[in-house]
Amino acid sequence: MCKVTSSARNQSDSQLIRWVFRLGLISLLLGTSGCGNLLYAIQVNAASSRIEEAKELDAEELAPYEYYYAKAHLEKAQEEAASADYGDATNLAEVSEEYAEKAIRLSRDAHRGAGR
Repeated sequence: MCKVTSSARNQSDSQLIRWVFRLGLISLLLGTSGCGNLLYAIQVNAASSRIEEAKELDAEELAPYEYYYAKAHLEKAQEEAASADYGDATNLAEVSEEYAEKAIRLSRDAHRGAGR
């Protein structure tokens, strides 16, 4: 009989662990879903600022690939956010910021080279 109760206890403990795991997973998913638009807003503002900075440095002419790539990704991020797909929107905004930073760097390098 001890084996039966021990087996029943192990099964009960296993079920409890599964329920706790599921509850934790559900809580995590619900807790992070409300922050998607906040994370997107932060990321898109950063990308937009970087694109504006790149434009002021004449990146349209000095680093056109990076500038327009960043701009296109920002526009696509805004489209994704409009359909409430904040995960993709945030990722696209991150790529936009990354390429805007490259455009800024290339434009600054070009300005420094022109001064020589």
